[in-house]
Amino acid sequence: MLQSAEITSAVIPPWMETNKKVSLRKRSFKIQLSGVNMPPHPLQAASLMGHKTFVEGVEFSSNGKYIISSSSDRTVRLWSVKDFKEKEHKYIRANVDFDHATKVNFSPDSSEDIRQPQKPLRFRAFITALANGNTIRVFKTSKKKDGSGTAVTGEFDFPVRHKTEIINIAIAANGKYIMSCSRDTTIILWDLKGEVLATLDTLQMQNTFCSLSPCGKFVASAGFTPDVKLWEVEFDKSDGFRKVSRAMELKGHTAGVYHFTFSSDSTRMATVSKDGTWRVWDIDVEYIKKEDPHLLLTGIYDASCNVFDNMLIAMSPDAYVTAISMGRSLALFNTENGNLEEFLEDVHGDNITAIAWHPSSRYLATAGGNDRQIRVWHNAVGIKVEIDDLEGRLMRAKSDTIRGRLEQQILEARASLDKLNV
Repeated sequence: MLQSAEITSAVIPPWMETNKKVSLRKRSFKIQLSGVNMPPHPLQAASLMGHKTFVEGVEFSSNGKYIISSSSDRTVRLWSVKDFKEKEHKYIRANVDFDHATKVNFSPDSSEDIRQPQKPLRFRAFITALANGNTIRVFKTSKKKDGSGTAVTGEFDFPVRHKTEIINIAIAANGKYIMSCSRDTTIILWDLKGEVLATLDTLQMQNTFCSLSPCGKFVASAGFTPDVKLWEVEFDKSDGFRKVSRAMELKGHTAGVYHFTFSSDSTRMATVSKDGTWRVWDIDVEYIKKEDPHLLLTGIYDASCNVFDNMLIAMSPDAYVTAISMGRSLALFNTENGNLEEFLEDVHGDNITAIAWHPSSRYLATAGGNDRQIRVWHNAVGIKVEIDDLEGRLMRAKSDTIRGRLEQQILEARASLDKLNV
């Protein structure tokens, strides 16, 4: 785990390299996006094609079996992860009538049934943000009456409450509420039927991103101001909504924050800012007693040239890797020490519009906007960092039992890496 100490690293994308004295890129691959019989990128697991126009949203289901994408072609498409190894990737198409979906989010019932953990449930619903209607639409899935497959239907729309473009939506993992966030300074918390529970004003001049923590306890926002704000959402013992109140702030950036991400256990956050830095924070603090989050790591990317309309950041569920999109390219960092492990140049023909990790950390998906593709990448970096971590723990292990278990885990990780042939 990260310790409370600041570490600095530098990212210099190839097209920005002006200082030949320093380059921390370990490897850089340039993706060739057109041509006949071109070999795929060595880390590419799949390229999902089917959308006709701009692709904006992508997300994995919490049980890891599905990936969902949204596009301005007025469709949402559901893909099976098990088909990644196939040459052709089948999908279930859901039409978005009279509108198109920008953001998309699975319902939490795509995880395992708590009562029968050996029987994973299929996802039963997902929500989308509508571009023209500027509200949330709920979709449900069911078996077709003839048993031939899965039917997806739009069930109902939430009432229109936002006055500007919705930039993100999320369903709390506890299934108790839904969040939507608009380009102004508004966050709305809803119950599952579309009734407003609370409305927040972030006071950040303009929101750039909002999200929920994986535990469902916190809602967070980033904006024009250099801080990230977190609120705690409280329910009573009978699951009735009580209140939402300010919890803490991430302070230290000197310019607006583009984007942020939570660790899977909701104890860490990572942020990327216009000030040229990305940071990792410990938010497992006693905020009720006014304890502030702790800065663990600071990384530096080259922001000398304003080529990025937006940057996205996502921490892998196992916390080994932090991915940052930079225009059309993707940087993969070791979260523990801030080192740049891989730089993937021009992975899409347009700016990356969404990034999402598979729950197992095996895959990272990216959406490519106008290139109309979702690309899925093997997380070889994560396996390498895991091996380093296991070897360090092996050196410190004091019992034969622990050493044996760690040695077996190292062998399995190396075998997984060998299969990727990178």
